[in-house]
Amino acid sequence: MEVAGRRPHAIRLFVVFTLLLLFTTVHSFYLPGVAPQDFFKGDLLKVKVNKLTSVKTQLPYSYYSLPYCKPEKILDSAENLGEVLRGDRIENSPYVFKMREPQMCNVVCRITLTAKDAKEFNEKIDDDYRVNMILDNLPLVMPYKRPDLDALIYQHGVGVGFKGVYDGKPGEKYFINNHLTFTVKYHKDEETDAARIVGFEVKPFSVKHEYEGKWDDKTRLSTCDPHAKRTVTSSKSPQEVEDKKEIIFTYDVQFQESEVKWASRWDTYLYMADDQIHWFSIVNSLMIVLFLSGMVAMIMLRTLYRDISKYNQLETQEEAQEETGWKLVHGDVFRPPMNSDLLCVYVGTGVQFFGMILVTMIFAALGFLSPSNRGGLMTAMLLLWVFMGLFAGYASARLYKMFKGTEWKKITLQTAFMFPGIIFAIFFVLNALIWGEESSGAVPFGTMFALVLLWFGISVPLVFVGSYVGFRKPAIEDPVKTNKIPRQIPEQAWYMNSVFSILIGGILPFGAVFIELFFILTSIWLHQFYYIFGFLFLVFIILIVTCAEITIVLCYFQLCSEDYLWWWRSYLTSGSSALYLFLYAAFYFFTKLNITKPVSGVLYFGYMLIGSYAFFVLTGTIGFYACFWFTRLIYSSVKID
Repeated sequence: MEVAGRRPHAIRLFVVFTLLLLFTTVHSFYLPGVAPQDFFKGDLLKVKVNKLTSVKTQLPYSYYSLPYCKPEKILDSAENLGEVLRGDRIENSPYVFKMREPQMCNVVCRITLTAKDAKEFNEKIDDDYRVNMILDNLPLVMPYKRPDLDALIYQHGVGVGFKGVYDGKPGEKYFINNHLTFTVKYHKDEETDAARIVGFEVKPFSVKHEYEGKWDDKTRLSTCDPHAKRTVTSSKSPQEVEDKKEIIFTYDVQFQESEVKWASRWDTYLYMADDQIHWFSIVNSLMIVLFLSGMVAMIMLRTLYRDISKYNQLETQEEAQEETGWKLVHGDVFRPPMNSDLLCVYVGTGVQFFGMILVTMIFAALGFLSPSNRGGLMTAMLLLWVFMGLFAGYASARLYKMFKGTEWKKITLQTAFMFPGIIFAIFFVLNALIWGEESSGAVPFGTMFALVLLWFGISVPLVFVGSYVGFRKPAIEDPVKTNKIPRQIPEQAWYMNSVFSILIGGILPFGAVFIELFFILTSIWLHQFYYIFGFLFLVFIILIVTCAEITIVLCYFQLCSEDYLWWWRSYLTSGSSALYLFLYAAFYFFTKLNITKPVSGVLYFGYMLIGSYAFFVLTGTIGFYACFWFTRLIYSSVKID
C-alpha cells in the first residue's frame, strides 16, 4: 500500500516537470549572466559583421572575403569554441549608428570593381549568399509575411544581390544590394530616458547612385540626398555587377519604439509557426510508447505472474512447451558473447553519449543555452562529452569484468580512442575539403589542437579513472549458472532471423523521433533557430522508453524460441534506428535542400554519417541495458532445478 500511495505523487511531479519544460519553450527566459545594455540618445552603436552563409553550398565565408567597404582597421571579436566550429567570424564594420538619431543616405564607401571582384560577387549571388550582421548581440533579419500566417517571419541576414532581366536586354544580369535601410527597434524606459535594443531589421535595395562632377568627400548624390529629403524607396535603376563598374554603398537608419521588452526580444526570432506539428509529433510518439508498453506489460504479467508462479501447474504439454521456452536456455543465456571486448567498448561509449545528451538537454530546456549565446550549445556538448569519459570507462570496465576479462587497460584504451578516433578521422577529412574551398567554416589549426588537447588531456585520463574504479568493484554476478557446453540453438522461423528482427526493431524508435528530426535538420541545414528544447526533451524521453521496450519485446520472443545469443542483438535492435535516420537524411537532402556543389553534398552526408553513428551508439546502449535488466530480472525470479 505504501508503494501504491507514492504513485500519484510521482505522477504529479512528472506532470509539473513536463509543464515547466513546455513553459520554457514558449516563454524562454534569457541566458543567465548576460546583462542588458542601456543606451542613451546619441550613444554610439557598433554594428558587427559575421560570416556569409548559403543554404545552397553550406560553406560559410568571412564578410571581408568579398570586396565590401572596410573600416580603417579590421578587428576580430573573441569567439568561443562552438562559434569557431560553426564557422562564425565576427568582425567590426564601417556601419556606425547613433542611438535614436535617424540617418539618411550615409555613404559608406565607393569602389570600382575589377574583373576578379565582379566574378566573386557574381558567384556569391549565384549561390544565394546572405550577409549576417550583429547589433547588441541581435542578428540582422529581414521580416516578411507568409500568406498562410498572420505573424511576421524573420529571414536571417540580407542577400548579397539578385539576378534579373533589366531594360529589355537579353540574358540575366547580376545586381548587388548596395543600399541598406536598417530599422533599430528599442524599448524605452520612461523614467531614465535610457533605451534597450530589441530588434535589428533591414530592407535591401539595389540602386545605381548618381552624382555630378568629380567624386570627393563632399559629393552629394542625386539619387539619395538627405538635404533634399530624397531617399531610396525603390530600385528603378539597379546597380549592375560588372568589370570596371563603380559601386557606391549607402545606408539609412531608422529608429522605432517597441512595446517588446528586452527580456522577450528573442521571442520573435524564435517564433515557431508549426507548434501544432510538434504536438502531433508528441502524440504520435506517445501512441507508439503506449502500444509497446501494453506489450511489455503483457509479457511481464505472463512471465512473472503466470510463468514464474504457476509453471508447475500447467494444464497441457503443449502449453508447457510454449511457456518454458525461455527457461530452457537458462544455462547459456549469460554466456559471454562473441567479440565481448567490442561490445564493452560500444556500451561504454553509449553511456558517455547518453550522459552528454541528457545533461545538455536539461540545461537547454531550462534556458541556459540560449541562441543569444552563439556557439554555447556546441561548446557545452563538447565539454560534457569530455567529462562524461569518466562514466564511459566505468561502464565498459564493469561489463568487461562480468565477462571475466582481465586486461582492463586494453579495454580502457579502446573505449577512449575507438569512437572519438572514427569521428575525428571523418571530421578531419571534411575539414580538409572545407579548407580546400577557402571557407571560414574550416577549423583553424589552433582550434584543432585545442580539440585534440581536450581529448588526450582530459577525456582519456577520465576514461582511465572511471575504468579503474569500475574494475576495482566486485564483478556482477549472474543470476543463474552457465553450462560448460553451449546448447544447440534450434532452427529459427524466418521472422526470428537476426537480420530481419534487428531491422524491424529500429523502425519504432525512428518513428518516435522522425517528425522532430525534420525540424532539427531544417534548423541545421537551412540556418534557422531551434529552441523548442521542451518538446525535444519529451521526445528524447519517449525515444528512451521506445528503445527499451522494443528491445525487451524482441528479446523475449528470441529467448522463447530458445535462441540465447541476445547480447549483440539487443544492442543492434534499437541501434538499427540509426540506419533509418541516415536514409531519412538522404531523403531530406534530395527533397528539401537545393545543394548543387559536390563538396557540399559530401559535407552533408559526412556530417549526417557522424550524426547517425552517434545515434546508433546512443540507441544501441539504451536497448542493451534494457534487455540486460530484463533478462537478469526474469532469470533471477525463477527456480531452476
